Amino acid sequence: MQHHILPFTLRQLRYLTALEDTHHFREAAEACGISQPSLSVQIKSLEDSLGLTLVERGRGPVRLTQAGREVARRGRDILDAGQGIVDLTATLQSGLGGTLRLGTSTLLGPYLMPHVIDDLHRSHPDLRLYIREGAPQNLLRELNDGLHDLILTQLPVSGATLTVARLFREPLGVALPAGHELADAPQLEGPELAGKTILSLSPGYALHDQISALCGEIGAHMSRDYEGTSLDALRQMVAMNMGLTFLPALYVKSEIEGRAEDVVVRPFRGRRFARSIGLVWRSSTGAASAYERLANAIRDTARRFPDLVLEG
Repeated sequence: MQHHILPFTLRQLRYLTALEDTHHFREAAEACGISQPSLSVQIKSLEDSLGLTLVERGRGPVRLTQAGREVARRGRDILDAGQGIVDLTATLQSGLGGTLRLGTSTLLGPYLMPHVIDDLHRSHPDLRLYIREGAPQNLLRELNDGLHDLILTQLPVSGATLTVARLFREPLGVALPAGHELADAPQLEGPELAGKTILSLSPGYALHDQISALCGEIGAHMSRDYEGTSLDALRQMVAMNMGLTFLPALYVKSEIEGRAEDVVVRPFRGRRFARSIGLVWRSSTGAASAYERLANAIRDTARRFPDLVLEG
């Protein structure tokens, strides 16, 4: 079997992808921690080695040629695979250790992750979780772009190159202003909300689609006039008597139980109306076993919350 020496280096591929990301030689060089002349020399050397023009040279932002874009696209796969080797090595050496970059929804992370981190600190002291909150509609793109190693998000998500570990189902309760006619009911069903105004998050949140579908089913009116940008905003609108809404159990436990007197939350359909939460990562990662271990650790934390229904 013949072994051919590749006419390029991983470093050169990294420089090319940085150039594609920044559209600027100086910014690409800064991102890679080298001087601009060094980066220019390496890009030119890559072009010479491949016999291709990869970069359009002219005034204004730097653009890659079609050949440059194709090489950069495959280069990212190679760099991902290289990072996979590094991830795998760390995992084999220490189990669940090193630094993991976790992207999480603003509707979930603040109410679950502090408990998870406390538990992980005791059970896996070598693990560092770098948590970055983002809008749910951006998390998948950021995962595919390599900004996160894995994401904690509402399911379902779709993608042939993704692996999903289901964690738990989180019931959604009906939030009503204190003193509302339904506030004393032990639990609520669909018919009791027929004709009521329901507030929701703006489109782009999976929760919006879920609540919208329910409103259609039970004959409730979903308000288009006031769409919240956060769970806190929804709670405040309910308190001002602008409508009812559905709030997830972890948020309720964190921000309402024993703290808020202007809003009450009642179970809906005996906790059967819920959102599914999971961990998602790129299937190409070399750290799948570590991520499964992290999924188990999050499920262990979730056991402390009787409202949550474990999955997976």
